Amino acid sequence: MELLYHYIWKHRMIPMPARCCKGEPVEVLYPGLHNDNAGPDFSNAAVCIDNVKWTGNVEIHVKASDWYAHGHHLDGAYDNVILHVVAIDDKRVTRKDGTEIPQLAVVLPRDFYITYSELSADMKGVRCASAIPSIPPLNREDWLETIAIERLHFKAQRILDWYHSLNCDWEQTMFTALARGLGFNLNGVPFELLAKSIPLNYLYRHSDSLMQIEALLFGQAGMLNGSMHIFDDYYQSLCREYGFLARKYGLRPMRLDLWKYARTRPQNFPHRRIALLAAAIYAGRGFTSYILDAKGNIDQLLKNFDWQLHQYWRDHFAFGAEGRTDSANTSLSAASRRLLLINVAAPFYYAYAQITGDYLQAEYGCDILSHLPPEKNSIITSWENSGLKPHNALRSQALLHLRSEYCDKQRCLNCRFGHHLLRKSVHST
Repeated sequence: MELLYHYIWKHRMIPMPARCCKGEPVEVLYPGLHNDNAGPDFSNAAVCIDNVKWTGNVEIHVKASDWYAHGHHLDGAYDNVILHVVAIDDKRVTRKDGTEIPQLAVVLPRDFYITYSELSADMKGVRCASAIPSIPPLNREDWLETIAIERLHFKAQRILDWYHSLNCDWEQTMFTALARGLGFNLNGVPFELLAKSIPLNYLYRHSDSLMQIEALLFGQAGMLNGSMHIFDDYYQSLCREYGFLARKYGLRPMRLDLWKYARTRPQNFPHRRIALLAAAIYAGRGFTSYILDAKGNIDQLLKNFDWQLHQYWRDHFAFGAEGRTDSANTSLSAASRRLLLINVAAPFYYAYAQITGDYLQAEYGCDILSHLPPEKNSIITSWENSGLKPHNALRSQALLHLRSEYCDKQRCLNCRFGHHLLRKSVHST
């Protein structure tokens, strides 16, 4: 509760005009700098008490008696406190030298506590959904613009972390980013582990043989076992190739149980996505060239990601799982390729700009998101039901980030929507 009063003071939500507990009028000129370390809660604040301007520290407690419970009356670090802000005025407080400190008891409107209770409720989803239409459109757009860039930066930072951990190798970094992108939400982590389990130059050495590339990838994914599918000639060929290559390069496969299949349509099984990754390598282009050569051109990027599956995977969903697929399923769907642009290409441009200083690349990333249609999923639908309908991928990314990083983590006090509603509730009477 004390942190809530820190928030109220920091954002000037104290109802005005206000008076100290002894009746002196008080005006907040500047709330000061929030201190997260030892010492008074706010430093270098400026207040006017009974027409006299004071500059110094401000301490905040739920109960005034907490001043003594925390031993502040014995601590010289609190001698420069000019105002004690409390929720409950149960005691007068003094400094170490015995002088009394002006005290302000904050009384907030009932609507504020109702709004705060709704925002802090232990519930899933968007707590302020019903109130979103009351937020001015300009405020909504400004916040969504901000968190869209925050999400792009968040994704770019992950790419930069890979870049630094992979000896500043852009090719291996892009390979990792693309692999994780092909895993989408369900298998993103296993695909990332797969990309990191084998140096890209090993794969490039066999770029003239799709079977050897597939053998290395499926073998590293833990999906090859010579005692299984003994009548599947292609599978057995991959097992033999991987056995030879694994000994040659000293490779160890991943655990098979890392791969997830729940709620996944057969054409999206990880086997087919790994086969697409193999097709990307077999295409004979450097992974960074997939992105950089396109210079942000969406049509070119979509074409660059249009890899064709090997014949085996045109009528198989997994090893030993034969099933007919139409011609549209021999490559990634247009929707899936657009997701690669959102999750791989755009953040890669942004990350690349931060290393090279070529900020035109960062603009490419933003432009891609601005010109792609919004994503369609249950989270976006829930936002649309709340009155927030994204008109492009930049906005849908913002809404996904708002949900995952603010709503789901109960960071309503850090969200401008929550801030607007709390401020509105303070001034509602």
